[in-house]
Amino acid sequence: MTGARDAVPVALGTARGRWLVTVTVLASGMAFLDATAVSVALPSIGRELGSSLSGLQWIVNAYTLTLAALILLGGSLGDRYGRRRVFLIGVVWFALASLICGIAQDTGQLVAARALQGVGGALLTPGSLALIQASFRPADRAKAIGLWSALAGIAGLVGPFLGGFLVDTVSWRLVFLINPPLALLIVVVAGRHVPESRDGGHHGRFDYLGAALTALSLGGITYALIGAGASPLRPDVLAAAAGGLAAGASFVAHERRTADPMLPPRLFTDRQFTGANIATFVIYGALGGFSFFLVLQLQNVLGYGATAAGAAMLPTSALLTLFSARAAALAQRIGPRLPMTVGPLVAGSGTLWLIGVNGSAPYWVEVLPGSLLQGVGMTLTVAPLTATVLGAAPGSLAGIASGVNNAVARSAQLLAVAALPVVVGLSGDDYTDPEAFTAGFRAAMVVCAVLFAVGGAVSWRTIRSDALGSP
Repeated sequence: MTGARDAVPVALGTARGRWLVTVTVLASGMAFLDATAVSVALPSIGRELGSSLSGLQWIVNAYTLTLAALILLGGSLGDRYGRRRVFLIGVVWFALASLICGIAQDTGQLVAARALQGVGGALLTPGSLALIQASFRPADRAKAIGLWSALAGIAGLVGPFLGGFLVDTVSWRLVFLINPPLALLIVVVAGRHVPESRDGGHHGRFDYLGAALTALSLGGITYALIGAGASPLRPDVLAAAAGGLAAGASFVAHERRTADPMLPPRLFTDRQFTGANIATFVIYGALGGFSFFLVLQLQNVLGYGATAAGAAMLPTSALLTLFSARAAALAQRIGPRLPMTVGPLVAGSGTLWLIGVNGSAPYWVEVLPGSLLQGVGMTLTVAPLTATVLGAAPGSLAGIASGVNNAVARSAQLLAVAALPVVVGLSGDDYTDPEAFTAGFRAAMVVCAVLFAVGGAVSWRTIRSDALGSP
């Protein structure tokens, strides 16, 4: 049972509120730092382990696959058994899997360890925002989410540069090995200062079949997309595609008829919740594809070292870090519709600028303007989008609402990294051929820019200006 002290809403300006934000930021930051640093480390990992392009895709996607497939489970488990408890289990799991990643000896071992790491991420990621949504008093939630976005963004700011520095000076393995000490700190602080919360309305058997169908659907579709790069008509590729689609259809049917679903269909009766998640899918798909291609273009075509490539991506992260809280406050004042419309369009314009990245001009001409536009666009988008999703769901379903939105975002990134190389005609060792990869890079940037624009259009059509209770 949740104690009386835990049940009292937390005020943002109190010591308890500060500890709560700190712990959730540290945990989310650990996952964010890992994701951004791994992207910068990909070329070095590929060289040391002899990975093909599909191997690099799986190093990214093995983590994203289990994260996306199980994040609904993580949110549901937190709502049912205690958000702090499940959050801390995820932190410890993530740290142990990171240790295995750091000692992997070949691509297969690293991919398997990354899949395990995603399981931990699926438990801790929805718990971070769910703890904020369930613990803070309503008047402080939007501000707390904005503060969380800004502070967690520091990991995104530090991640590429730190990852590149570790790769260039020591080894890519340290990108993973820095996680266990950080996890220990999180466990110690959370055990003393973070309140427990849960939804007492859950009864009956847990929806294990729903979780299994989600994993099978995403796994089959991802395998088919990556395998299609080499041979789209292989029997295993066709079987995986058919199985993934069938599992997805079965999941929808199962959730509609089960008594206590992992993903309550009633959430999607709210226009704001549905619209915000559709926007999330296309925006984060664009972001995932953009990030994957840009890192490889900078290092393998332009010859940037890992540290330089990480530093080249700092402007976007810096703007997110510095201004996310202000973007949340702006959305609270004027409503989320305008920021969520304009933000993706600005990010898309930055993506179009980066089509010309080929080493023919200095960094401040080729890369910096596009990175700044990306940063402005995502800063306008992220905090209002997150607040809209959580605000559209009942407080008792905070964990599952956070899990749905995270699952949508990670699934979009997963499918973008799997599909984009196929769409632009890249496979095998093409990422080591500057001419072939540059052609694919340009096509991929156009696709990502279109996806950003679609995200803005969806927001304009579906999100109300008063979705956050604004006048």
